[in-house]
Amino acid sequence: MAKAIKYSPVTPKVAAKLKKIVGDKYVIYADTEKLEPLSHDEVAEPQYAHMPEAAVRPGSAEEIAAILKLANREHIPVTPRGAGSGLSGGAVPLRGGIVMLFDRMNRILDIDGDNMMITVEPGVVTNDINAAVRDLGLFYAGYPMSLETCCIGGNVAENAGGGKAVKYGVTGRYVAGLEIVTPTGQIIQLGGKLVKDVTGYNLIGLMVGSEGTLGVFTKIILKLMPLPKCSVDLLALFRTAEQAIAAVPRIMTESGIIPTAVEFMDQTSVRASCGYLNESIPYHDAGAMLLVTVDGPDADEVESEYQAIGRLVESAGAIEVYVADNATTSERIWKVRRNIAEAFKVVSPHQSLEDIVVPTAAIPAVVDGLAKLTAKYDISFPCYGHAGDGNLHATAVMNPAWTLEQWHALLPKILTDLYKLVAELGGTISGEHGIGHKRKEYMPLVCSEAHIEMMRAIKRAMDPNNILNPGKIFDI
Repeated sequence: MAKAIKYSPVTPKVAAKLKKIVGDKYVIYADTEKLEPLSHDEVAEPQYAHMPEAAVRPGSAEEIAAILKLANREHIPVTPRGAGSGLSGGAVPLRGGIVMLFDRMNRILDIDGDNMMITVEPGVVTNDINAAVRDLGLFYAGYPMSLETCCIGGNVAENAGGGKAVKYGVTGRYVAGLEIVTPTGQIIQLGGKLVKDVTGYNLIGLMVGSEGTLGVFTKIILKLMPLPKCSVDLLALFRTAEQAIAAVPRIMTESGIIPTAVEFMDQTSVRASCGYLNESIPYHDAGAMLLVTVDGPDADEVESEYQAIGRLVESAGAIEVYVADNATTSERIWKVRRNIAEAFKVVSPHQSLEDIVVPTAAIPAVVDGLAKLTAKYDISFPCYGHAGDGNLHATAVMNPAWTLEQWHALLPKILTDLYKLVAELGGTISGEHGIGHKRKEYMPLVCSEAHIEMMRAIKRAMDPNNILNPGKIFDI
């Protein structure tokens, strides 16, 4: 049996060495007030938090390499952290040690319009990428819903998705090159401004979605796309969630059109968000809504497509279809969708925001299964998300009559039933939020032991001292 890994503390001597690498003002040590915000991400439950012993703010790949070499010599864990906007505990320093921040590495290094590529550092806020390339008629299509706050390094680490993944795919589709620092402190270049590259193993594919466990990104080369000239949103109201969700596979197969986005919101989700925003979208007669986006290079083509989808959803039972064909009305309805998670935090602090994903044709079966779990456990289970790619945010919300002890005792059983449901439907436990340490105990429900051991073998080979973000995805 393998010996348990024992880590060393961050001593004043180690803190002094960190300061020598990056400079005195870029190290936080022995300051609980400043370190506490780094003990958690957007997962609210305190059991998923853990205090770091120090934080360091490197300014270059060379400084990161020196920090990781020091950490290996001293046997101190290092946890990379971007904006802290994750929902899996992935950036939480579960074993203490050093948190590595990237706010100093936030530059756009190169915009190459001829090759339709952009090179950025990991601390760049994702939304700033599109602001930088808009005047060139380009955009970065792989961004997630939290584009105004999240950092691109974290997006790559999680292989983040978003509302437009139906047409454009997720982050990984757009990563053409990476500069990484390995867990042992080596600086390596992967890929480049290339559309094709099969030179050896696909290490970029390995790094994307590795949740900060296999390397630290220091430069990221992203593919850009032509900016659509026209975009229109449809808000389709249905009497029941079952009608709305049953329409999704039809949109994807019968219309002959690839929509940019197909978002699902049940009535509970819409009411919570509208109340949070003081919004008056007419949801009272609707049991659920679909938000469908169509974009393209030509206004006439987009009009033809959204009208075809509008007719299809009406034939599927929509009681009303609203058209948002300008930036103001589009932002109004998308704001409702983007703020559902924030609204639920106000409604109940005791909840578990999940990230299940199934084949798109299985979405109606998921909604039916959620209704059965709601009845079985007597809880609220609002559901919303990226229905066009089968990725739904089913959120278990504590029954207000329960004690916290009851909630904590029952939640693992609720999640086990939920994950077994999606596994039976050919799905899995996370589509975009990642495993982190919030979901790692449920990995055996969807991955065989041989599958998990293969991932462990890669981790051991690349990070022999288990220094980089230990305790995430699986245990060593």
